[in-house]
Amino acid sequence: MMEKLILHEDARSGNCYKIRLTAALLGIPIERRNYDIMKGETRAREFLDTVNANGRIPVLQVGDRFLPESNAACWYLAEGSELIPGGRFARADMLRWMFFEQYNHEPNVATLRFWYYFIGEQNLSDAQRAQVPAKRAGGEAALALMDEHLGINAFMAGPSASLADIALYAYTHVCEAGGFRLRDRHHICAWLDRIAALPGYVAMV
Repeated sequence: MMEKLILHEDARSGNCYKIRLTAALLGIPIERRNYDIMKGETRAREFLDTVNANGRIPVLQVGDRFLPESNAACWYLAEGSELIPGGRFARADMLRWMFFEQYNHEPNVATLRFWYYFIGEQNLSDAQRAQVPAKRAGGEAALALMDEHLGINAFMAGPSASLADIALYAYTHVCEAGGFRLRDRHHICAWLDRIAALPGYVAMV
């Protein structure tokens, strides 16, 4: 029997949503504890001392152990399930797209969503404003690569949905809040519909 699971999260975060969506698709019950990152609640001493010394969410609590990093938590939940492909190459290909999400996609797409939607363009610092063009270009490149890949593949890694799809879905489906246009990415839009149609799917908020 799996130990009690508690997700320490801010429900507005795509990284937190990945874990909730993984659990929902697998029918795994998970308790949720919410923190407001805009109020600095993950920087409080109690959180740093007991949940994550890095001061970040999400953190999946497994019994009395704590597992930071969203994709690691998704792997923990999904190991042995249909969300992780069975073949050695297929698993590596899935991990390839999960690494792509954290290195190429999330730092650009998710960051601009946070800056524009939660902080507000008028409140950006000079340093943040200077980074916008590079992040915009990086995000567009990531989305273009995904759209091309999905033009010949129904899912990101293999013939069915995997953790690669969950990892990339989280911030892609809300990317317009960061100023990216989805309507021009027809293959991505069709893929988003396929993910939302999966049994057990739950919306972000």
